[in-house]
Amino acid sequence: MIVGVTKETFPQERRVALVPTSIPALTKAGIELVLEAGAGVDAGYPNALYIEKGVRVVDARAELFQRAEVVFQVRTFGANLEAGAPDLKLLRSGQVLIGMFDPLYAAEAIEQIAKTGATALALELLPRITRAQSMDVLSSMATVAGYKAVLLAAEQLPRMFPMLMTAAGTLTPARVFVIGAGVAGLEAIAIARRLGAVVEAFDLRPTVKEQIESLGAKFVELPLESRDAEDAGGYAKAQGESFYRRQQEVMARAVAQSDVVITTAAVPGQRAPVLITKEMVVNMAPGSVIVDLSADRGGNCELTQPNQLVVEHGVTILGPINLAATVPYHASQMYSRNISTFLLHLLKDGKILINLEDQITRETLLARGGEVVHPKILELLGRAPATAG
Repeated sequence: MIVGVTKETFPQERRVALVPTSIPALTKAGIELVLEAGAGVDAGYPNALYIEKGVRVVDARAELFQRAEVVFQVRTFGANLEAGAPDLKLLRSGQVLIGMFDPLYAAEAIEQIAKTGATALALELLPRITRAQSMDVLSSMATVAGYKAVLLAAEQLPRMFPMLMTAAGTLTPARVFVIGAGVAGLEAIAIARRLGAVVEAFDLRPTVKEQIESLGAKFVELPLESRDAEDAGGYAKAQGESFYRRQQEVMARAVAQSDVVITTAAVPGQRAPVLITKEMVVNMAPGSVIVDLSADRGGNCELTQPNQLVVEHGVTILGPINLAATVPYHASQMYSRNISTFLLHLLKDGKILINLEDQITRETLLARGGEVVHPKILELLGRAPATAG
């Protein structure tokens, strides 16, 4: 079986889907690899490193698609609507495409991929179960985002994070408030603490209190924790407008007392909930910083502009997009491990087996045999899911 690794075409996307250290595990399984020339350069992996591992490098993207039975990408069409559109003409029936598709926000794009006859598997839809942890790209990329968010905040904040006792006097530590204690939020807490900040955090799931406190942060107790805060897959569930309104009211004090606020709240397939209002920003001290990691889904702050730096009432609001791509070496390393492990999970006797009895395969399978097959995508397209069998 031949696996092809393409060069990413999304603007400012510097990651690559496979790094050289992942190659031995694939070749041991009888897999041949083809790389589009320059695919790993921006991530710090030149062609020579792949050639040393026996990978064939081709200059033409069309040749890669022609040779490959399986194609690895970071951002497939769906997560790369404009620049990724030409790939649709290169996909063929029976070919397998694995990567990130942004499927819950791009159902029509999934339908276009299905029409090519290719089999599409979305890594974002991996179930949060123990045996899928080593394949979990969302957690991997969220780790990078949480790390980078703190560094962005530290760069913009007109004060240092740690408490310092100097000959010129004692410098008080910065106060950081993290909203949302998923993977990105927990990583942000850990990095902010390492930099010496006093950290508080909130999540509407009271079960994460122990995790927050284990990292040295204080869990902000709000008498609003939802009893139905997460779905069966461990993802946050949307709450009603009245819940978010009450949450904003009781959260306002914590925001006003913070030098840095990092927001990570998101609900899969929906617009991010607005947790920080204009009025809350007005009450923050001049020089404070908000880093909104949900900017690409509308933002947790009412004033967030995606991929922009906004200053309102003396408060700097950052809405970074695709932070994982700004740390491409290690982000690619983690992504490569995730996607390689996923492929090896699908293999049986050297071929990909689409076993719908397997939860991992079933929940990531978007399209097969010219049709969209994922129930959620069919629902988004306004069609009833096909009957199993």
